[in-house]
Amino acid sequence: MHPVDPADTLAPAHSAHVDTFARDHLPPPEQWPELLFDLPGLRYPDRLNCAAELLAGTDPGRPAFHTPSGPPWTYGHLRDRVDRIAHVLTGQLGVVPGNRVLLRGPTTPWLAACWLAVLKAGAVAVTVLAQQRPHELRTICGIARVTHALCDLRSVDDLARAGVPGLRITPYGGDAPDDLLLRITGAPDGPFEPADTAADDVALIAFTSGTTGRPKGCMHFHRDLLATADTFSEHVLRPREDDVFAGSPPLGFTFGLGGLVVFPLRAGASSLLLEQAGPRQLLPAIAEHRVSVLFTAPTAYRAMLADLDGHDTGSLRRCVSAGENLPAATWRDWHERTGLRIINGIGATELLHIFISAADGDIRPGTTGVPVPGWRARVVDAEGTALPDGEPGLLAVRGPVGCRYLADPRQREYVRGGWNITGDTYVRDPDGYFRYVARADDMIISAGYNIAGPEVEDALLRHPDVVEAAVVGRADEERGQIVVAHVVLTEGARRDAEELRVFLKSELAPYKCPREIVFPDALPRTATGKLQRFLLRAEPVADAPSPVAPEGDTSPGGGPK
Repeated sequence: MHPVDPADTLAPAHSAHVDTFARDHLPPPEQWPELLFDLPGLRYPDRLNCAAELLAGTDPGRPAFHTPSGPPWTYGHLRDRVDRIAHVLTGQLGVVPGNRVLLRGPTTPWLAACWLAVLKAGAVAVTVLAQQRPHELRTICGIARVTHALCDLRSVDDLARAGVPGLRITPYGGDAPDDLLLRITGAPDGPFEPADTAADDVALIAFTSGTTGRPKGCMHFHRDLLATADTFSEHVLRPREDDVFAGSPPLGFTFGLGGLVVFPLRAGASSLLLEQAGPRQLLPAIAEHRVSVLFTAPTAYRAMLADLDGHDTGSLRRCVSAGENLPAATWRDWHERTGLRIINGIGATELLHIFISAADGDIRPGTTGVPVPGWRARVVDAEGTALPDGEPGLLAVRGPVGCRYLADPRQREYVRGGWNITGDTYVRDPDGYFRYVARADDMIISAGYNIAGPEVEDALLRHPDVVEAAVVGRADEERGQIVVAHVVLTEGARRDAEELRVFLKSELAPYKCPREIVFPDALPRTATGKLQRFLLRAEPVADAPSPVAPEGDTSPGGGPK
């Protein structure tokens, strides 16, 4: 093994960042997990720019990104556009290495090119979901001290309404004089010299909801992004240059960022980028574009089973599932209908991508798999002591990527004794396979999306008629869990669930909105006033309206937990 001392990665002299905010707000070294680099492919040079590495070497005439219409972007086209965007960032917009740049928009080649350009310029990418609302965006920008934003014109309004002080928003996809795509026509010709970033300079801040409702910024280095490709992708997925990747998770999730950008580019392959990527869109796209590698959540695989007869899936050779537990029945049904073995996996935004998985003949339906090469895992008790096989406990992992929250005291909860504690309850079987049991916290996982109940409660409490709110997850055959809100209203207020949903859609991304809302007279509490959530989870929902899919919730894919 090649453990890394966190103190060795914090020396400012090695950083290319002029704006040192991200490095200055890394957790103290003693709170870092132990990092392992025991595979030859993980021994990266001290100076490394992830974007430059991903774009290097592939024949410029090979396809990089496909879209539902129009010719593909070749690697040559992609490099030219990335370089032009990087020239605009540094020459016209005043971005310096280390600045945080928000990226927002539907999944398109332009969004991917902006992400690569931000990294190539040495700035820090903060990718968010196009669905997120002003309140959420304002919180994220405040935590990360975001200075600039590149935003699809169709997603600008909510970002502008967020009213982030000092944020410079540059739209793309329109015809205004300040539009990024018009700016790049006047950018210098020729390559952009990549920023001389250190391998351990922060490249990405990915946000994940915590059980307290306040988002946590997960800081990842240039080498971390390559490490996800050089572990799970190289050793489990094993992509080929002629592969076409596609999937449902947006680039705002690290599941999608890895599966649709980092992994295919690292392999010299290509990716089909879909703005709408629910089951109804995926099946025809697979046939039309001869997709060979698919990333989505178990919910989507279950949904696609009903429509398989009308679509050609013969081009598929790899199917990856993450974001929620994959039931053995779904695995077997998919295998029976397609002959394909779904590659199950568990990942985390804190660790970027999948760290336990198995492929081909190593798959054991009903289990997640074994540690990906380069990773270690065990099951521990609350004190961190390893438990024997067969006994449920907390999943603990470590490898080449580790949790580093942005100035967040919850770092001490996630990292204990050098291990990352994911918040999942697992059992290790005697044959070394890890089997999922349940979430160990109050996070709701619905169709692959992580939803913090307290965040939804906070949004409900912003409604003038809501006195109290408690949000819990309830088991659901199709989605794993659904969000159920228990709401106490002011005296005389009308119990109108649809009116509350309309309000919430202006406050939260649609996938976070409750599918069921009930109106008890009071919430169950202990004598000391503590909310008894377990009673809400256990009781049947009465007088609830029929479940209605939140508007815009068309893509069931989610990121690693």
